[in-house]
Amino acid sequence: MKILLLEDDMILSEIIEEFLTELNYEVSLAYSGVEAEDLAYSSNFDLLLLDVNVPNGNGFEFLGALRDVGNKTPAIFITSLDDPEDMQIGFDKGCDDYIKKPFELKELEIRINNIKRLYKIEDSAILKINEHLSFDTNSYLLIKENEKIQLPKKEALILMYFAKNKNKTISTEELGINVWDYESSPSDATIRTYIKNLRKVIGAEVLTNVKGVGYRFN
Repeated sequence: MKILLLEDDMILSEIIEEFLTELNYEVSLAYSGVEAEDLAYSSNFDLLLLDVNVPNGNGFEFLGALRDVGNKTPAIFITSLDDPEDMQIGFDKGCDDYIKKPFELKELEIRINNIKRLYKIEDSAILKINEHLSFDTNSYLLIKENEKIQLPKKEALILMYFAKNKNKTISTEELGINVWDYESSPSDATIRTYIKNLRKVIGAEVLTNVKGVGYRFN
C-alpha cells in the first residue's frame, strides 16, 4: 500500500513514517503543498495523509483540487484544527476521515484499516478476482486456472484500479486521471485499447462495457 504523507513537522513526519513502514506500507513524504502536488501528479497512491496548515499550500485546497480533476484516492486529514467548522470543510473538500492532533498511532492504524476495508485495498500480493482468476499485484501475473499470464504494466494497473472499485461504473476519464501520471494522460482511444486487450485475457463477462458511460468490474 502506497501512502503520501503531507506533514511539515519533521519530527512528527518521521514518527509516522517509521510507524507505517513497520506496518509494511510504502510512504512518500512531502513537507509542503508544492512537494505534495509534485508527488500526487507524478505517482499513484492508495491513501493520502494530509496536514492542513503547511508551507506553500493548504491541505484543504490541495485535496479539493485533486477531487476537482477526478482523483478519488482515499484521504485522511491529520490536523490540529479541531473546530467542527474545520472538520466540515475537510469533508466538504472530499476527505474520508479526519484525525485531530494530538493522536495515538494506534488510532491512525485503526482508521487506515477502515479505509482499506471500505475501498477493498488488499495487503496480500495475491488478489482473488473470482474462483477461476487470481492476480499477483507484485509480479503482474494473472493466474487463470492453471495458466500464468504476464500482464503488461499498464493493463495490470488498470486491473488493480477496477478491482478496488468492484461493481462501480468507471469512465475512461476516471481511469486516465487515477492510473496515469498527470503529464502522460492518454486519449480515450488509447485507454479503450488497453481495456480491450485486458478483456481478451480476463473475459468480457468480468469487465463489462456500460454503453456510453464506461466499464464495470463484476
